[in-house]
Amino acid sequence: MLRHLLETILKKTFPALCAAGVAALVLAGCDSGGGGGSTPDDTAQGPNILFVIMDDVGIDQMKVFGYGGQMAPILPNINAVAHAGVRFRNTWSMPECSPGRAAMFVGRYPFRTGINQAIGPQDLATSHLSPYDITAPKLLKRAGYESGMFGKFHLGGPENNQAENSLPSVLGWDYFYGWVGGLPGSNDRTVGGYDTAGTHMCGFIPGEQSGGAKSGACYQADGSCTVMSRNSLADDAAGLQCVAAGGLLVPNETCGKPPSYLNFNIQNAYYVSPLVIIENGKTEEVKLSDPRARGYRTTIETDAAIEWIKSRPAGKAWMATVSYSAAHTPWQQPPKRLVPLAPGDVSPLDALSCTADGPRGALDQRIIQDRMTEAVDTEFGRLLVETGMAKYNEDGTLNYDPKATNTVIVIVGDNGSLAAAVKLPFDPTRAKGTAYQTGVWDPLIIAGPQVAQPDREVDHMVNMVDLFQFFGELAGLDAHKEVPHTIDSVGILPYLTDPDQGSLRTINFTMGGLNEQANGGRNGPCVMSTACTVIPTSKSVCEDNMGVYWGAGYTSDQVIPTNPPGAGYATCADVNEALYKKGETMLALVPESTVAIRNERYKLVVNTSVDYDPVSNGHREVTSEELYEVNQAAPMPLLDTEDRNLLPAADPQLEAIRSDLRSKLDAMLASNPACPGDGNIDGIVNAEDLENWRKIAHDWGLSSVYDFLTPEYRDGKTDNKDEAIIQANLGKTCPRTYSLY
Repeated sequence: MLRHLLETILKKTFPALCAAGVAALVLAGCDSGGGGGSTPDDTAQGPNILFVIMDDVGIDQMKVFGYGGQMAPILPNINAVAHAGVRFRNTWSMPECSPGRAAMFVGRYPFRTGINQAIGPQDLATSHLSPYDITAPKLLKRAGYESGMFGKFHLGGPENNQAENSLPSVLGWDYFYGWVGGLPGSNDRTVGGYDTAGTHMCGFIPGEQSGGAKSGACYQADGSCTVMSRNSLADDAAGLQCVAAGGLLVPNETCGKPPSYLNFNIQNAYYVSPLVIIENGKTEEVKLSDPRARGYRTTIETDAAIEWIKSRPAGKAWMATVSYSAAHTPWQQPPKRLVPLAPGDVSPLDALSCTADGPRGALDQRIIQDRMTEAVDTEFGRLLVETGMAKYNEDGTLNYDPKATNTVIVIVGDNGSLAAAVKLPFDPTRAKGTAYQTGVWDPLIIAGPQVAQPDREVDHMVNMVDLFQFFGELAGLDAHKEVPHTIDSVGILPYLTDPDQGSLRTINFTMGGLNEQANGGRNGPCVMSTACTVIPTSKSVCEDNMGVYWGAGYTSDQVIPTNPPGAGYATCADVNEALYKKGETMLALVPESTVAIRNERYKLVVNTSVDYDPVSNGHREVTSEELYEVNQAAPMPLLDTEDRNLLPAADPQLEAIRSDLRSKLDAMLASNPACPGDGNIDGIVNAEDLENWRKIAHDWGLSSVYDFLTPEYRDGKTDNKDEAIIQANLGKTCPRTYSLY
């Protein structure tokens, strides 16, 4: 329900900041994030929490929810947990990964966190998770929990952030082992320098059936070498065996002196990544040549989680977030040992194409993506078994008893599936990056000893922001009382303990948009088929997602040359202007702002973009409003496909529904008024803000949450202009507002 939007401010302020390492000195609160609420309790013993995040795995991929059909990935281990717990069949996240993950960890919608899309290297700290926010690990620390994260971070940094690679520690995680920037790099088409032409699209030398090699010398960065060979089609190609072992293959050779061209300092998607390890407040940035940074990423993520969980002391509650990178692009073959046998009519895994070109390219990529998701399932099963949460039956199936351990398992997807991977009947034209159902409808599975009547489904509306309050519920904390600023969470625990629990939400909400870059910048335009988008954070990410980059670096041999060559285009509107004036067909635009709100039956979607207008020969903002009836029926749900838009319609009842949803949407978006000068989000502009600004300006001076210039002109600096804004607002209090539920 709509609470009063303007309530009396909660007049509590964060405790003074304290030393917590060089990076954390001016960024983190003394205890678990500041604010009122409970004090840390090292003796508390709530249930352990295993939080598993799959990347780009929407509900359309999950046969256990009734979707995907025969084309869905084979996920026996996740299915076993799903049948032992509760399957939430009506869960929304945000359209992209960073805002979706931020929602989970702070319980706040994107218009409160400033994280509207996937965080890229040009995005300012105002579009990173704030060091003054209260994250799930900070909240749980008040109940005596330790927290570890393994895998993809992507909540801020290392660019444009004073904490750089130490940000997970600043945000409350006691231990981190993974990838701060989040996204895997591109496939190394040179395979470590062997192929100077860069023709090996998958990042390894394939088997002999695909024009590669049956065997070769696999060199490690320290000069050691092992001869690797493929003895049957059941084995990986020697080249894939080698990269999975952290090496580089010299095909058809035996071990000797390593060739001088071998380069162990090139990222290679899921097999070579810039690993960061944070322990006891110390941050280690692992070199790409280090064996720890080499190997299949899903296995590295799982191994690190197993080691940390097994090392936890008895009687100390923990939360382990296993944030898998898969199945995000670039799609790259996993080791065969991690996937079920492929269907008989599918070519050997190593021979599948990693490019959309050619007669089988798109199909091959879908197969690879499915196998990557299946590899996550295999490693998830191993994680449960090796930590004692489950065991294998004699036939290899998973034997999971939720009451055998004091651990709650939560499994989610972070946003909808990428268009090229979407399973029918879901809509690939309205997938990840949009607020339509295919873009934001995600799996949520919860299992543990608290679940009454396991193996059931909940059809009530849930949002990923609700997980924040759920983590607090498990620890005996009321997140709304513990956090001194607005959170958007609703409880989940009642659904587990009471099978008859009615809906705790009357509406659901999702949104995506642009992150803030210096001086109003944005990501360059990326053309995918017949649409243009600014979602990809760089040229390489655009190309890894099968797009053509039209931003800076766009070359003159493409469709429309720029003057000078390579200057590129700044926006999708510029691309359409160039196409129109060349006599070419203009592109559809993936919305720059996409927002949706729904009740039990109807959903309103509002999309906004800036496009080229041939009539005025200028750029203008284009906004659409669409109303749909949606449901969760399996296997054929009512979706918000283009042909089902109920507007415009001369129907008073539909207009009343639209008007009601629109008024709720407007109230929601208005519930976060600006509070200039309040950098630590405690609701008051005071001397603490001046002190925080002083330290950041003195020690850093670049982008921070104390850069207060307006979003259109935010300059990415923390300087005297920002101090003047604090001074002008000293003593101002900002009302704590409330969210719609």
